[in-house]
Amino acid sequence: MSAPHTLKAASSAPACGSSQPHESAAAQVAGAATYVDDIAEVRGTLHAAPILSPVAHGRLKGVDAAAALALPGVRGVVLAQDIPGDPVLAAFAHDEPIFAIDTVEHVGRVIGLVVADTVMQARKAARAVALDIEALPAVLDVREALAAQSFVLPPVRVQRGDAQAGLARATHRLSGQFEVGGQEHFYLEGQIAYVLPQEQNQWLVYSSTQHPGEAQHWVAHALGVDNHRVRVECRRMGGGFGGKETQSGHLAVWAAIAANKFKCPVKLRLDRDDDFMITGKRHPFAYDYTVGFDDTGLITGLQLTMLANCGFSADLSGPVADRAVFHADNASFLSDVDITSYRCKTHTQSHTAFRGFGGPQGVIVIETLLGDIARHLGLDALDVRRRNLYGVTDRNVTHYQMPVEDNILQPLLERLEQTSSYRERRRQIAAWNAQSPVLKRGLAITPVKFGISFTATLFNQAGALVHVYTDGSVMVNHGGTEMGQGLHTKVAQIVADELGVPFERVLVTASDTARVPNASATAASSGTDLNGRAAQFAARNVRDNLAAFAAGLDGCGAGAIRFAGGQVISPKASRPFAEVVQAAYANRIQLWSDGFYRTPKIHYDKTTLTGRPFYYFAYGAACTEVVIDTLTGESRVLAADILHDVGTSLNPALDIGQIEGAFIQGMGWLTTEELVWDGKGRLATHAPSTYKIPTAGDVPPRFTVDLWPEPNREDNVFGSKAVGEPPFMLAISVWEAIRDAVAAARGDGTARMDAPATAERVLGALKVR
Repeated sequence: MSAPHTLKAASSAPACGSSQPHESAAAQVAGAATYVDDIAEVRGTLHAAPILSPVAHGRLKGVDAAAALALPGVRGVVLAQDIPGDPVLAAFAHDEPIFAIDTVEHVGRVIGLVVADTVMQARKAARAVALDIEALPAVLDVREALAAQSFVLPPVRVQRGDAQAGLARATHRLSGQFEVGGQEHFYLEGQIAYVLPQEQNQWLVYSSTQHPGEAQHWVAHALGVDNHRVRVECRRMGGGFGGKETQSGHLAVWAAIAANKFKCPVKLRLDRDDDFMITGKRHPFAYDYTVGFDDTGLITGLQLTMLANCGFSADLSGPVADRAVFHADNASFLSDVDITSYRCKTHTQSHTAFRGFGGPQGVIVIETLLGDIARHLGLDALDVRRRNLYGVTDRNVTHYQMPVEDNILQPLLERLEQTSSYRERRRQIAAWNAQSPVLKRGLAITPVKFGISFTATLFNQAGALVHVYTDGSVMVNHGGTEMGQGLHTKVAQIVADELGVPFERVLVTASDTARVPNASATAASSGTDLNGRAAQFAARNVRDNLAAFAAGLDGCGAGAIRFAGGQVISPKASRPFAEVVQAAYANRIQLWSDGFYRTPKIHYDKTTLTGRPFYYFAYGAACTEVVIDTLTGESRVLAADILHDVGTSLNPALDIGQIEGAFIQGMGWLTTEELVWDGKGRLATHAPSTYKIPTAGDVPPRFTVDLWPEPNREDNVFGSKAVGEPPFMLAISVWEAIRDAVAAARGDGTARMDAPATAERVLGALKVR
């Protein structure tokens, strides 16, 4: 494991750059941190449970709730006709009815709710509702969808150079198909909303959401009221990973419609099985490719087709599929490339955001091809990856026309190669495999280059409020949400250093649409970049007010005033921060301010997918060693050495925790987390008994994480870089190491299989000839 970082005790040293404890850690360990289901219920609160379709595609002809209504505690049902506003969700594609109206389009489609006195009464009654559904043909496979031209959005094509000419001049070619599965978010806290009617047609919504602003908009739209009548609050989530970016809004809307009908508070909390059946996953992808390359492994032409399984509605599939196109290069310069992206409509759950947001589905393509190229040529895969790396002075523009200006790929890979003893371990593994007939080992280094910013440019903005009270304590509110990643902790550190006060004097409060309006989702790894900067600007405004006041006291310029160690320091005096604040208040100086930030430099054409969609890139690389059992197909990760770029770390403990967690979650996506739908569109893997996320026992025995020491070259908050999503793709090294072991076992230099690399798939890859 990584070297422990000692948590910093209260001191006068700067907060940023030190491993401050997570702001809620003590309360969480003690069970005193409040989640939505912990909020004390108002008297008269009712509970809702969803009525689910058992059919993947069908015509909804009737709903008979008589048996449900006869059960104890049941107050009624809520159906599409009970929606006072627009019956279609206020999503950008406007293609998803709030409740099924005439048709159902996946097993688990919510047709309505049963409302009862208790949770269990509601759930039991929901299962007693009789549905009359005439089954229709269902599209369950992306290739079937492609053949039927079944899309949620039009296809997108991005070209650079002449891919056909590049293939024609290639010395070698490889063509093929493969698929990458989806992934269940498996947040520890399931989807939940609690809606309380307020006076004069106002509504208070407690939601476990990454996007309170969108939940506010969706609830107002469904109720037919203005946004200002709906207030959404989220203190924290028990995990999100993208699953609570849009689809948490569904629960808020459903509960609000029920609360409107019954004129009382309504709570809706999905149990784990229903959560699996209702909510979308990471998009499964299928690929067709032809790649041309020379004797050194340099790619001269690539033709790639991506088929994204979007489910039954658009949700965020457009930007997810766009990002997959953006990241199909990863760290490799593609001179002649032709990428077509199809956004396929199938009769499954509507797939949604997941950590990496399409990036992993793009990165895995090029890394898989590079591994195949290396084996085809009999070369080391790391050497082939290096041969194709982006350059610093040339070969430094992406296929979507963005210059790569902050490239550290070459030195980063060189350092990891040395620190992981890659070459020596290569020799050791070859020797091991030569004498081990059953267990075979594999080793791989894969890099990551990940763009940071929302691909939808308008979301790259944030607001914050900073209040300084007369005792010198500070309260911060910003538009981001806390899902365990430590966003509130980092924002508190930033504000503390901007005001020169101890970290312990800063408190970050719940995300609230009544405080910061129109906030973007906490997603795209940009939570700290956006909200931290907005909070820094707000704190700076207050600091400037105090500096001007202190300068007046001491007859100096405001620029001569410093804030550090809880003191306000001028050339003539040093005063406690609280003392200056009290004096400023007595002189009617403003002690609160707002701050606003918009990401600079970004722009791109959504129709051609060209421009600069990202402010900067985050980089990293992982060296992973695995072993497979050729008799069973089982695999185990033995060691992982990671070198990752977070710029100047704001909080090393939090950043390393994010890197470790992302790697293990990515490892799960590519090894054990298999989603299986049967021939009728039913999700067979809908509980922990059948869907396997990694456990503590799956963490590799040797697991080291080092941080690249260079600050962000762009002007980001305190020189930091985003850390939420980029390290997820470090786990592609696990996939490539498994394929390396498969190729060693086969002896013919091939390792064709789909992901995840379950034991069954590994065994199949070993035996296929």
